[in-house]
Amino acid sequence: MVEQSDRAPLLDWEEIPPPDPNQAAQPPPEPQRDEGTAAAGKTSHPSGRRTPTCIASGTGWSRSSCTVTSTNPITAVPTAVTYSPSRNITAVVVSRDKPSGCGFGRPEPVGTDRSYPFPGITARDQWEEKDQIVAVFVVTFDTRSGNMVEWCLPHDIDLDGVEFKSMASGSHRITSDFIYFRKGNYFGLACFANMPVENELERGARMKSVGILSPSYTLLYRYMHFLENQVRHQLQCPGQYSPLEAFYEDKKAVLPQTGNGLVTSCPTWTVVSINRCMHPEMKITHPAGCMSQFIQFFGEQIMVLWKFVLLRKRLLIFSPPPIGVVCYRVYCCCCLANVSIPGIGVSVPELRPFFYINIADISALETELSYVACTTEKIFEDKKELYDVYIDNQNVKTHRSHLQPLLRLNAADKEKYRKLSEQRQMLLYSQEVDEDCSANEEDLFILFFMELNNRIFQTLSEVAGSSDPTITADHMRAMGLDPQGDRSFLEDLLEVYGIDITLVIDNLCCS
Repeated sequence: MVEQSDRAPLLDWEEIPPPDPNQAAQPPPEPQRDEGTAAAGKTSHPSGRRTPTCIASGTGWSRSSCTVTSTNPITAVPTAVTYSPSRNITAVVVSRDKPSGCGFGRPEPVGTDRSYPFPGITARDQWEEKDQIVAVFVVTFDTRSGNMVEWCLPHDIDLDGVEFKSMASGSHRITSDFIYFRKGNYFGLACFANMPVENELERGARMKSVGILSPSYTLLYRYMHFLENQVRHQLQCPGQYSPLEAFYEDKKAVLPQTGNGLVTSCPTWTVVSINRCMHPEMKITHPAGCMSQFIQFFGEQIMVLWKFVLLRKRLLIFSPPPIGVVCYRVYCCCCLANVSIPGIGVSVPELRPFFYINIADISALETELSYVACTTEKIFEDKKELYDVYIDNQNVKTHRSHLQPLLRLNAADKEKYRKLSEQRQMLLYSQEVDEDCSANEEDLFILFFMELNNRIFQTLSEVAGSSDPTITADHMRAMGLDPQGDRSFLEDLLEVYGIDITLVIDNLCCS
């Protein structure tokens, strides 16, 4: 007997493998909390791939192949891991109950009231976002008309430009891809596929994308598998939309509407909780190895990107298709700016991930003060008024003369990267020797830069509140900065964050 999921209608089109009696899909247990710490696991699998999943028979929805305990409501990762840019120590604190396996699991809801705060529960523990799918759509490439929206629900939603966002320029050269993007107040995820056909009208290739829109990008990853299967389904059986209709009816958002029936606003709770309360690592689920690939790809240049991100500059990453992995680099860049000190960053421009952009986004980018985005269109390199920093492969450059000194790595930058690399190697060694999967590189990366940023802003706050608000060379060394090489960076940082402190320039070169 096939039982229907309580979270989604039965999707008969999907090929569901027979259930493994030894790996029955079960909901993960309630998080085990031990003074704010929790244990979590991680599966060892090829870098850049999402955690392998199994499908609960009859549901059409993917679940984790094993359960974990975690305080992170988005991904199953430990939250009580301490990494330090100032010490050569990696301290991993886990709960007493170690999970039997590693993987991703969905936590149990912590309550129906989404207001903040819940007494006695941390923000990360209590936050559980509801499904908020604003639209589902199919985009196709027509040999006569070009990219076009073939079908969508609701039928009256404004999807102008989505036909280009969900099918990146140059995609005809690849067989499949996935794309994160922004559309107005909403975020989208689309899966693209290219199938050869013996059809003169289609010129030998059929290309489609199936995507969704949501007020945030936090939970879009949940539907990656569904979208991948649906785009293949659309290529093989064009025009069969019933699974997409069932999906939308189950997941559609309940948002304020205008008189004409168009959803135009984003719920206040979403804006506040995602953009201000939660850290960027809460905003998107990445494949295991995402941070590791980011570190290996950019190497020491990560320290250059860190400074630009902390200064809230406009960063544009260029890459030819596929663009999906580059969307994850956008996410990784945003993680460099984490600060957990209350009040820091409130007055500065919000660092907004645009993910994939194309020429249709030019007008929107003209008004953005700070963002991180990626593109497959080389024409953007010539539009210097739209960005401050341009990243082509590992080449980071800026046309802003006052920012060019930040491109040069100094001794303090190399030391910070050395410590990050050391701690990463220690973690990998402990995972290999002790077979301990309670911590991962994602935590190391995120928490390393969070502590680095916290130390800088804590020092600046203390100096600003003292009787002598003056920064000396000793202060800079205490913050992990180079007294000479980071002088222009610190000057820009003080200006951007509105911190009233005097730099003792005379002492910087001779201390």
